[in-house]
Amino acid sequence: MVLEIIRDVLAVSSTAAFLTLILVVCEGLILNYGSCEVMINGSRKETVQGGKSLLSSLQEKKIFIPSACGGRGTCGVCKVKVLEGGGPLLPTETPLLTKQEQQAGVRLSCQVKVRGPLAIEIPEELFRVRQYQARCSRIEDLTYDMKRFTFELTEPDTIPFTAGQYVQLRCPPYKGSREEVMRAYSIASDPLENRRIDLIIRRVPKGICTTWCFEYLREGDPVSFTGPFGDFYLRDTQTPKLFIAGGSGIAPFVSILWQMKHADDGRQTVFFFGANRTEDLCLLDEMKAFEQALPNFRFVPVVARPAPESRWSGQTGLVTEAVQRSFERLDGWEGYLCGGPGMIEAAIRVLRQMGIPDEKIYYDKFA
Repeated sequence: MVLEIIRDVLAVSSTAAFLTLILVVCEGLILNYGSCEVMINGSRKETVQGGKSLLSSLQEKKIFIPSACGGRGTCGVCKVKVLEGGGPLLPTETPLLTKQEQQAGVRLSCQVKVRGPLAIEIPEELFRVRQYQARCSRIEDLTYDMKRFTFELTEPDTIPFTAGQYVQLRCPPYKGSREEVMRAYSIASDPLENRRIDLIIRRVPKGICTTWCFEYLREGDPVSFTGPFGDFYLRDTQTPKLFIAGGSGIAPFVSILWQMKHADDGRQTVFFFGANRTEDLCLLDEMKAFEQALPNFRFVPVVARPAPESRWSGQTGLVTEAVQRSFERLDGWEGYLCGGPGMIEAAIRVLRQMGIPDEKIYYDKFA
């Protein structure tokens, strides 16, 4: 009986997959949508070839919508508001859109196929995003699984960015990955030195882009990326700042600290940096240099599980536990967070409990 059910399920699944494949092939070979007009923000009209995703169609017109998964419909970053056209909302989109977004017409541009005229809305700042060509000039080991990559700009030769923003690095096809993908990484360099950018990248097991960066990318190789993106930046207020990061989440704070150093920023700022082991800590000397340059800045490394032989004498446990041990309340502070979703959610809960309202908590959550 069980075998019959399994057989029937497999038969239905195979038939559905086969029919889907036929539809995709027929759409590609038979259907010709011709040229389609995309009206953007009610004023800019672009003519694109129908049949492609809205995300890739806009990229061909040098309009770069941020996308952390390269158009696979898994990150939920490439949101645009579709006013006309676009077809029905797809099941692949609904898990990544809130009910309010769905009611407002927000869609994932990688899932919307251009089959006719479209009218969309996108943030005006995306028109300033550009594609950059660069050369990888330096690769530096920071830990056993984290490297800092320096890219010297070639075309254009400068990139204006705000400390805290990110770029999308293009990972070309290579042995083991036949398709081009884009991945988002925060800029980790001095915003005044805009002829180059640094990226701090942590290796992800079987990660397409990090495997390419760690195993294939060499000093001297050409690279390309788009950007800058994002609204994670230091607010211009006089309130004390609390930074929390883990792993490669340290990247945007390096850039922000450079900005603070140039401005001779005297605001009280404490940076809690979480690591699982002492081997995961990095940039300690650079953080010490920032402490010397900024009299009201303090860096607090926190190691969750230090090995006895490491003789670690600093803060231990979760980074949020260290925050709770260090402060009774945080009323009047602002919180800035960067790292994985689990750490971000935990930190938000703790900061709320300690008195920081949601509108004063800013974060850059890894997709």
